[in-house]
Amino acid sequence: MAPTGALRELTLALGAVVAVLGSLLFIAVKIYFRGTDTGTDWSGWGGRGDPLLWAGLSTSCPSVGLGVPGPAPHAPASLQLNWRQVLVLGLDGAGKSSVLHYICSQTARDHIAPTYGFNSAQLFVEGMEMDLLEVGGSQNLRAYWPHYVSQAHVLVFVVDSVDRSRLLMARQELHALLANEPQLPLVVLANKQDKSDALSTAELEEELALHTLRGQREIYLLPTSATWDSLNTANSILHVKSLLVTLLSQP
Repeated sequence: MAPTGALRELTLALGAVVAVLGSLLFIAVKIYFRGTDTGTDWSGWGGRGDPLLWAGLSTSCPSVGLGVPGPAPHAPASLQLNWRQVLVLGLDGAGKSSVLHYICSQTARDHIAPTYGFNSAQLFVEGMEMDLLEVGGSQNLRAYWPHYVSQAHVLVFVVDSVDRSRLLMARQELHALLANEPQLPLVVLANKQDKSDALSTAELEEELALHTLRGQREIYLLPTSATWDSLNTANSILHVKSLLVTLLSQP
């Protein structure tokens, strides 16, 4: 009989593979139906099944007006929207799910569960359908990150500003991911700036060697704190939302 630890690792690995395959299928089917103009409602599609395998929930964000709370309307089937995808990556524990939550809502949340598969959300704003896709940052899932990059219009990379011990790992993952994507715009979030021991954006820029990624691509480094208490501060996630809309609205 296999040791308990080994069995658990095998289960997690298989779960990660199934989650990735499921999310790839989700993207492919969504692209297909978007082209057939069916007006398909994707709200709630991605969260079904075993929590270990799916762990994500496809939702619709509040609409027009950056940061304005309200119902989650769906775009009329007859309205042609420009589709844009934002890929949200980062090591596990960096705060990716919290970033997605506060981009979509100003509702306070005491706890946001970690992502073991993927999360997907939609934002309809200024004639654009913005899809935000978060892929989990565990070791099992990071190997699959490159499969998502080709569909992305902007990459958001979330970094835990307090987790000094894994900054080298974050840098290596980011640079490896972008090695073959010289033109993909990059938005790096120096998250958890509300913590007293958080590194500054200047320190993180050096630690992540962002200067070596510059050239043809646009790079933005924003201090963030993905918490409800920080929504009205200089580190608000709403600034990220505004930047994304600006970037994706460019011709």
